[in-house]
Amino acid sequence: MPLPAACRHVVGHGSTPERRWRPVPVHVDSAQQQDSRPSLRDHRGFRAYWLGEATNLMGSSLYTVALPVIAAVELHATPGQVSALASAVLAPVFVLALPAGVAGDRYSKRRLMVATDLLAAAVVAVIPACWAVGTLSMPVLYVVGLLLGALTVLHQAAAIAIVPELVEPALLHQANSRVMAAFAVAGSAGTYGGTAAVSLLGAARCLLLDSASYLLSAWWASRIPPDVVRPSNGPRPRLLGAIREGVTHVTRDRIQRPLVLTMTVHAYADGVVTTYFAYYLLTELGFSSTGLGLVLGSMGTGSLVGALAASGLVSRAGPGAVLLAGFAAYPLCGLPLVLAPSGSVLWLIVLAAASGLQAAAATAAASTQRSLRQHTCPPDMQSRVQQTSVWLVAGARLLAALSAGAIAHAAGVRAALVVGMATLVVPVVLLGLSPVRLLTVMPGAATAPPDHAGRPMEGGQDRVH
Repeated sequence: MPLPAACRHVVGHGSTPERRWRPVPVHVDSAQQQDSRPSLRDHRGFRAYWLGEATNLMGSSLYTVALPVIAAVELHATPGQVSALASAVLAPVFVLALPAGVAGDRYSKRRLMVATDLLAAAVVAVIPACWAVGTLSMPVLYVVGLLLGALTVLHQAAAIAIVPELVEPALLHQANSRVMAAFAVAGSAGTYGGTAAVSLLGAARCLLLDSASYLLSAWWASRIPPDVVRPSNGPRPRLLGAIREGVTHVTRDRIQRPLVLTMTVHAYADGVVTTYFAYYLLTELGFSSTGLGLVLGSMGTGSLVGALAASGLVSRAGPGAVLLAGFAAYPLCGLPLVLAPSGSVLWLIVLAAASGLQAAAATAAASTQRSLRQHTCPPDMQSRVQQTSVWLVAGARLLAALSAGAIAHAAGVRAALVVGMATLVVPVVLLGLSPVRLLTVMPGAATAPPDHAGRPMEGGQDRVH
C-alpha cells in the first residue's frame, strides 16, 4: 500500500542506511484497504525494467544460438578454437564480477544499464559488419566475446541490485519471481526464434536482431525512475577496500554466509552434471536431437512454473522451507539421468518430467534466495554482495568443468554425472544446518517502500503509481 510522504527511507550520511517507520494516522474503510494493497501493476518503473530485461535476454538467447553456428559452420573452427571462444565469453564473469559490484554501488544503476546496453549493441553489430565486408574471423569473435562478456557482467551487477529500489519490500519476492518467469519465457522464445532466424536470415545477419534488442532494452532502462539509494557523497574506499567490504559482509552475515556457500557448492556440483548433460543424452543414451529438445522444453516450462509459484509458496511455507525443499528436490529429480537405460522412450518421458520438476524446484529456490539476500543486505551494498556471489559461483563452475573433464577421462562420462549428483546432496546438508532453514517469513518484509512509491517523480519524470 503506498505510504504517506512522512513514511520515507532515512539514510544517514556516511553510515549504513536503515529503514524506519514514521506512521501517520489515516482512517480508511475495509474497501479502501482492499483497493490500496500494493501491486506490481502500479509500479511503472518496475514494468519498464521488466520489459527491458526480458528483451535483453531474448536477444542474448538468439546470440547464443547464432554464435556457435558462425564459429563451427561458417568459419570452420577447430575444437580448440570453440573451447577458446567459450572461455572468452566466461572469463570476464570471474575476472570482473567483484569490480563490477563496486561500480554498481558507486554509480547510478539506471545509467550503467543504459550505457552497457548501448555499448553491447555496437559490439554485437561488429560481427555482421565484418561478415558483410568479408573480414569475419575467429579473432574477431574472441574480441566480441570478451567485450560482450565484460559488458554483461557490469550490466547484471546493476540490473539485479536495482530491483529493491523499484518496489517496496513487501513486493520484492513477487518482483523477483516475475522477473524469472519473464526470463524463462524470453529465453525459450529467443532460443526457438533464434533457430528460425538463423535458418531464414543466416547466423551473421540475424545478430542484427540481437543488436536491436539491446537498443530496445536501453530505451526501456531509460524509463526507469532515478535511483532511490544514491551513492554517498562521503569518502569512498579504494577499489580493493570496497570489494573487501562486500566480501566481509557476506562472510559475517548469519543469513548471507550460508546462502552464498550453499549456492557456490551447488554451482560446482551442477556444473559437473551440466558439462556432459546434452552429450550423455545424445551419445550414451542414444536419444535424438528431438529427444533433447523435449527435455529442454520441459525444463523451460518447469522454470516458468517455479517462478510463478515461488511467491505463493514462500507466503504459505516460509523462505526456509522453500529453499530446503528446492535444493533437496534437485538431486532427487536428477536420478533418472543416471538410471535411464539406452534408447528407452518411456525413460525419455520420465527424464523429461523429472527435468521439468527439477527446473521448477531450482527456479523457486533461486528466486527465494535472491529475494532473501536482497532483504538482508544494506541498500548501499546490494551490487557488491550480489557480485560476491556471482564471482564465487563463476569460479565454482569453471572448476566444475575442469573436474568433470578429469573424472570423465579417468572413469567415463557416467561416473562424472554420478559424482555430480552425489555432490548435490552437500548443499542440502549445509542449508539444513544453517539458521536459514528456520525462517518462516522474509526478513524486513514490512518495512517502508522506496521514496518514489506512490508519489509522482519530480521534474515530470516517470511516476510509480
